[in-house]
Formats: sequence, structure tokens, C-alpha cells
Amino acid sequence: MKKNKTDKTRKTRCEWVPDNPLYREYHDNEWGVPVHDDQRLFEFIVLEGMQAGLSWSTILNKRDNFREAFDNFDPEKVACYGKKKIEGLLLNDGLIRNRKKIEAAIKNAKALISIQEEIGSFNNFIWRFVDGKPRKNAWKSVKDIPAKSPESEAMSKALIKRGFRFVGPTICYAFMQAVGMVNDHTVDCFRYEEIGK
Repeated sequence: MKKNKTDKTRKTRCEWVPDNPLYREYHDNEWGVPVHDDQRLFEFIVLEGMQAGLSWSTILNKRDNFREAFDNFDPEKVACYGKKKIEGLLLNDGLIRNRKKIEAAIKNAKALISIQEEIGSFNNFIWRFVDGKPRKNAWKSVKDIPAKSPESEAMSKALIKRGFRFVGPTICYAFMQAVGMVNDHTVDCFRYEEIGK
């Protein structure tokens, strides 16, 4: 693998970004950008759970299908899914057809709504693990980036206690990276400073 991935415009990217337009688009415009919308946060927490044991490219390739099948990740709608809907989702070859993961998404929607009712928003709950603002790391190589952190371990415990599933410390850390709770772009990546501003 090359030290850094670049495109025709010579932008240096994190070395984990493959030569794939969909992946580049995700890296350049979404990954690490702070998200504060509850519905988008719900989408990311579900998709990170769906990724467990799979590659992120699998999820990216199916993300539009997920959005359509899961009512654009509206927690209120997902929380109401019953057996008939679950069976339909299991027959949808545009998704990850894993019963435990699909049932976890429904449980997570219910748990998220419970948090909203208690403290006003899922955003307020989840961002407290980084004191409300992104942590700016300074990794020189992808090899330096941890798979989990004390914050992701605390988040995992808190979410599990509230009824969430597929939210182990590693999944929580990937979620934190995706929604910009931590800036884990490597220091040589063109997005590192852009997001840090």
C-alpha cells in the first residue's frame, strides 16, 4: 500500500482510503465532520453496528438501500417495526441480512427515543463523552490510530446500560470518528486542517 492516497488533483488523503470514488467522496466530505442531528447520529450508529465483521465499503455500497428500507433512519418509524417489517428486511438483498443486527437497530431506535425524552436530544447525550467538542488528534500514520479509547469504552457502557446493542467500544470509536467527535485524519491528510478549523 502506498504511504498516502492521492487523486488527480494531488490531494493527500488518509492512507486507508482506497482508489474508489464513493469512498473518496465519503472521506472528503463526511468522515470526521461533526454531526449534531439526532437522525443522522442514529444512522451512523446503526450503520457502524451493521459493519461489525464486514468492510466499510460494503456498508457504503448499501447505504442508499439502508436509507430507503429504514425510512431514512427516522428513529420514531424504526422503533415501530414489527415482525412483518423485520421479515421483509431480511429478504432485502440490498441490506446486511442479519436478524440480530436488524433487531438491534429497532432496539437502538427505542433507546434513542428514551434518551430524547429524558434529556432533550441524543446529540446532547452522546457529545458529552468528548465534553461537547471534537478531540483533535495528531496521528502521523494510520497505524497509530487506536481501535478504541477510554471515551469509547465509557460510551459503550452507557449505551448498553440504556438498551443499545452492537455498540462495543470499537464500534463506538468508529462512530466517534465518523461523526467528528474525534479528528482522526492523519496530519498529512488535506482534511486534517480543514476539519480542525
